[in-house]
Amino acid sequence: MTTADAMTLKNLAGARVGVVGAGRTGLAVIDALDDLGARVHLLDARPGAADAVTAPLERVTIGDGGVQADALDETRPDLIVVSPGVPATGPVLTRARASGREVWSEIELAWRLQQARRPDVPWIVVTGTDGKTTTVGMLAAVLSAAGLNAPAVGNIGSPTITAVLEDRADVMAVELSSFQLHTTGTLSPLAAACLNLAPDHLDWHGGLEAYAADKARVYARTRRAAVYNTADAATRRMVEQADVVAGCLAVGFTLAVPGLGQVGVVEDLLVDRALHAGRRSAGLPLASLVDLAHLAPGGETERLPAHVTADALAAAALSLAHDAVAADPGAVARGLRAYVPGSHRIVTVARGGGVTWVDDSKATNPHSAQAALTSLPAGTGVWILGGDTKGAVFDDLVRAVRPVLRGVVVVGKDQTDVLAALRARAPGTPVARIPDGDGALVMTGAVAAAGAMARPGDTVMLAPACASWDQFSSYAQRGDLFAAAALAHVEGREAP
Repeated sequence: MTTADAMTLKNLAGARVGVVGAGRTGLAVIDALDDLGARVHLLDARPGAADAVTAPLERVTIGDGGVQADALDETRPDLIVVSPGVPATGPVLTRARASGREVWSEIELAWRLQQARRPDVPWIVVTGTDGKTTTVGMLAAVLSAAGLNAPAVGNIGSPTITAVLEDRADVMAVELSSFQLHTTGTLSPLAAACLNLAPDHLDWHGGLEAYAADKARVYARTRRAAVYNTADAATRRMVEQADVVAGCLAVGFTLAVPGLGQVGVVEDLLVDRALHAGRRSAGLPLASLVDLAHLAPGGETERLPAHVTADALAAAALSLAHDAVAADPGAVARGLRAYVPGSHRIVTVARGGGVTWVDDSKATNPHSAQAALTSLPAGTGVWILGGDTKGAVFDDLVRAVRPVLRGVVVVGKDQTDVLAALRARAPGTPVARIPDGDGALVMTGAVAAAGAMARPGDTVMLAPACASWDQFSSYAQRGDLFAAAALAHVEGREAP
């Protein structure tokens, strides 16, 4: 086989496949390739990466991206399967493109397996800078309420290929990152959505244009509904330019009263004017904002973040593309009521002295932090932010959230850019700086500083607008340490 040959599942038997990355996704890929009879060359930067592999390996290469690219040049595999962390501008993908070698994501392999084994199982897919996990979780809950086995997979949790191999799903609710979409080329979903677009991961993609192009790939070959955000012109353009299957509907979601072809809000109701049979003359009520109250800080509907409502509208639109939900639209309300948010996504973790403590550690970029903070009443927010900035700019974020701020606590090894934005866009706002150190000590100090600023009726929110890697092992660890410190503060004891 030559690199010019098109790779298929049928010719994977005996083929040489380079698998780059042995994390959770990579391990699942290796198991699948072993079942298909491929000869696997594992490449990873971590010593001992092969220790967790149970399938036979033909070769193992340990080293950085340059070392991996050299090894692939030497072995000239028939196919390369890359984990999401492999950057588009890095040596592995750059040289693979230059040599004409075929590169798949785990999603590409999973989709091809799905079509070979159970083509009757549709995929409903979601991407966007923010809100993906919430929307996919809501989507899975609605589909489940309609009586379907609908696992939430992809970037949200379990590798998609694992769910395909288990073969228990009626429909797949799939979260896709721009990383995964970059090397996915044949996916044809039942419905697809890009929720929003804001600068993020630009170092990985090489710029905003490339990032947007990869996000737009979510709509290619969509069969029934291409769902977009009416408030985000970029997502509308993606749909307008997408090569979808004939008959696919463009469906906008809006926080306003919906027009024809949209789902939106009428008073306190989520209403469909896009997908039900009578949409030209009337809207179909799907759910109430009360069905989302458990997702608001303190469980108060009036404090429900706008982006949570938007995510629910997107999930509703996507779910209605499936015949089971279209036949039982009440499943939307049942599913939204049943939806339990994932950890570290606007979760109330403590209350005391009239102060609510909210963990939104998953807000790892300015766009998501802004969405969470602007739900708070004016002058009632104490904001904990900072971390690995990933090259982000914070001026627009600070300008947008300044009206809600009582005070700010800044963490992170390098606080320069965050502090500069606060000085320029929120002068006079009290700011406390927590010096670099052990993650637990950093968060204990941040909570103590925030607690000193807060007053009864306030909300202390961890919405870092930054990645966690400079001081914490993950956003999850950061959120867990915040929750433990907040609870200890409220209870008047030392943090564990």
